[in-house]
This record gives sequence, C-alpha cells and structure tokens, in this order.
Amino acid sequence: MRRLITGMKISIDGKMEGPEGFADWVDNWSEEYGLMPEIDACLLGGVMYAGYERYWSAILENEPDQPLPMTGKLVDPAELEWSRFAAKTPHYVLSNTMTSAAWPSTRFLRSLDDIAALKREPGKDIYLMGGARITASLIEAGLVDEMRLIVYPLLAGDGKALFGTVHARHKLELRKAEPLSDGRVSLVYGLA
Repeated sequence: MRRLITGMKISIDGKMEGPEGFADWVDNWSEEYGLMPEIDACLLGGVMYAGYERYWSAILENEPDQPLPMTGKLVDPAELEWSRFAAKTPHYVLSNTMTSAAWPSTRFLRSLDDIAALKREPGKDIYLMGGARITASLIEAGLVDEMRLIVYPLLAGDGKALFGTVHARHKLELRKAEPLSDGRVSLVYGLA
C-alpha cells in the first residue's frame, strides 16, 4: 500500500500561518522534505489548490531574471525544480465543489474513501500538501502514515495552527531529527 506523507513548514508553536494568513517566516516553498524521489502523486484540499496552482504555474512561466508578481522575489532554484516536478506529477484535490483545474493532470476526489482507494492503487507514495483542515481530517481518519515537519525557531502567536482541529490523541514515533540552517529543525514522525 502507498504511504500518505504530509510535509509542512511550521513555527515552533505549531502555526502554519501567521495572523496575516500566510507563513511570512518561510523564505521559499521548495520541497525540503526529500520527497521527490519517493512520490508520484500530490494531494491537496480545495481551498489550498487554487493558490498552489497559480503560484507554481507562475514560476514556470516567469522569466528567470524577473521577480515573481506575487512575491516580488526572484525564483529560487529549488522552487524552479519543484515547479517542474509538480507540473508533470498527478495532483488530487479533495473537494465537493471543484470540477475544473488548469493543470490537465489534476483529478478531484470527493471523500475519504476515495483517498483510501488512492492509497491502495499501485505506485509510489503520495505527498499530502495540505492545508490545515485536510491534514487534520486525514490524521483523524487514520490515513496519514508519516509527517515531515520543518520547524522554524519562532513563536508565531496568532495564526492558523496546523493541528488546531485534531481532536483525538495520536501517538507519533520519531524516525529522524536533523538540525538545519538558521536554527530550523527537520522532524520525521510515523503515525502509530
């Protein structure tokens, strides 16, 4: 069975967004979890997907020496690498309302049973990208197999907590802890 692996960049107090609605402490959104060789599909919630598709499409369409319109920053080489990978990788969106997407490899799932069925299909692992609501609901449903977190050394204060809607206790098994640059820490947990 394929594993469902979530990867998130969070503050030390468990926030995935600050009060402004985004993680202003994250310099770039490259894939720093080591997932690219292990996955052949991505899963997102409908709320996150629209912005995700716009952001990564803009990187592919942007001139390399021009800043991105949405951030005003030049494209990071690691972000360009992920955008190329994402453009050719099937994406699944859990949504009861969405019916179309610009990326031709996007498919829509309507229920947790659809996600369980996707995990039973042959292939590599699946990257659960979020957002917070889908991540929490899939943890609660027992569908997430592994969590890869990059923890930033700050207290974000007000903002959206990654695990704010998880109600039951879930035991985690630490598989790897690694210090990164700038005081960040990479943590990998299996869900028991």
